[in-house]
Amino acid sequence: MTGFCLIYMNINFIIRFGTKRFSVLAMIIGIIAQGILLQCKEASESNTYANDNGDQPGKQVALFDGESFKGWEGDTVKIWRIESGSIVAGSLIESIPHNDFLVTTRRYSNFVLGLKFKLKATEGFVNAGVQFHSERLKDPAHEMKGYQADIGPGYWASLYDESRRNKTLAQPDSVILIKLVRLNDWNDYEIRSEDRRIRLFLNGIQTVDYTEADETIPQSGLIGLQIHGGGKAEVYYKDLMIEELLPQNN
Repeated sequence: MTGFCLIYMNINFIIRFGTKRFSVLAMIIGIIAQGILLQCKEASESNTYANDNGDQPGKQVALFDGESFKGWEGDTVKIWRIESGSIVAGSLIESIPHNDFLVTTRRYSNFVLGLKFKLKATEGFVNAGVQFHSERLKDPAHEMKGYQADIGPGYWASLYDESRRNKTLAQPDSVILIKLVRLNDWNDYEIRSEDRRIRLFLNGIQTVDYTEADETIPQSGLIGLQIHGGGKAEVYYKDLMIEELLPQNN
C-alpha cells in the first residue's frame, strides 16, 4: 500500500501544476487519485489499530520463537533455559527450591492458547502449569496469582486458583485421565478463555468448562509458565500459539 500512496503523491503533483495544460487528463487522474487516497487512509487506520491493540483478533501468532526469550521475562540465568526449540526448567538431579514462573511481557484477555508440554520427574512433588489472567506477586517475587491450567499427578488438566483462593476450581474425572495423559511424553494443551468462561482441552479432549461467577476476579492479565518447587523434575514447553478473541458481548 505504501507504493500506491507514493503514486498518489506524484499524481497530486501533476494535478496541482499541470491542470491548465492537461485539464481533461488531470480530471481523470484526479478521480483515480481520490480512490488511491481512500485506500491509503483505510490502510493507515488498520495499522494504527494493530499497533494500539497488539495482535489483531482472529490471527494466530507464536508466543515463543523457539530461539530466544523475546516477549518473556523471568530468571533465564538459573531457572529457565532453551533446549532444542523448547522452554525448559528444573532438574532431575537437584530438587527445585521454590515455584518459579517465566512470564509474558504482554497482557491478554479473551484468547485461545495452544501449546505442547512434557513433564519428567524422579522424586518429590511433581507439578507445573500455565498461568493466565495472572499477576506477579511482590512478596515473594517468584510467585504469581491467578488462574492456572494445571499439570501433574492429581492435577492433570484441572483449573487451579494460584495464590488467591488456593483451590481447584474445576477438574476432570480421574478415570478419563488414565488414558488421556501421555506420561513422560509430549501432550497437547489448549486454554480457551471467553468472557468469564474458561475451557481446558488435553490432547483434544475437553477436561474443564468453568464460568467465573465472582465479578471481582480479573479476566485479563499475564500468561506464565510454571515449574513447581519441592521435587526433582523437568518441564518442557513448546509450540506456544495464541489467537486473541473479541469479546462476545460486543
